[in-house]
Amino acid sequence: MTNIDNGFWVFGYGSLVWQPGFEFAEREVARMDGFSRSFCMWSIHHRGTEAAPGLVLALDAAPKSYCDGVAFFVPPETAQQTIDYLRERELVSAAYLEQVHPAKLRDGRVVDCVSYVVDRDHVQYCGGLSLERQAEVIAKAVGGRGPNTEYLVEVNRHLAELGLPDPDLEWLTQRVLELSVTA
Repeated sequence: MTNIDNGFWVFGYGSLVWQPGFEFAEREVARMDGFSRSFCMWSIHHRGTEAAPGLVLALDAAPKSYCDGVAFFVPPETAQQTIDYLRERELVSAAYLEQVHPAKLRDGRVVDCVSYVVDRDHVQYCGGLSLERQAEVIAKAVGGRGPNTEYLVEVNRHLAELGLPDPDLEWLTQRVLELSVTA
């Protein structure tokens, strides 16, 4: 973790894009190389339960890929309370690793961002599920923060509004809505 005394940047690629839950001084579209956004983590708290897990997005190491998202600058005066909040939110089951990686902002600046990357050795890691299987899980799961469907739809909608379409999320959204109608 970098020194947060002068504030810090955090990279959002999933729910942080539409529901950061903290104050920020700057918000910029950003790209992080070496990772992909994917539904590769079982959610047993926020969007599912231990008995009926949902799926949440994670940054998954992918050397030739990139992930488009949003970088938020957290000012010094709220840095400590924000990092505490993020750790409580993102590290609830230790399936994410808190790391710092560079991200290129849309305006060309490169900033180091606190990032939550999936731990491939964690029991909640489930990389490699087919899109159809992801849709089946998401269509049914509900957790402490609400339906898994809401999570998918909101992330997809907000990325599209930012001009960051994600073809997999678009397909998943359409398929989950179809499955919800037939259920």
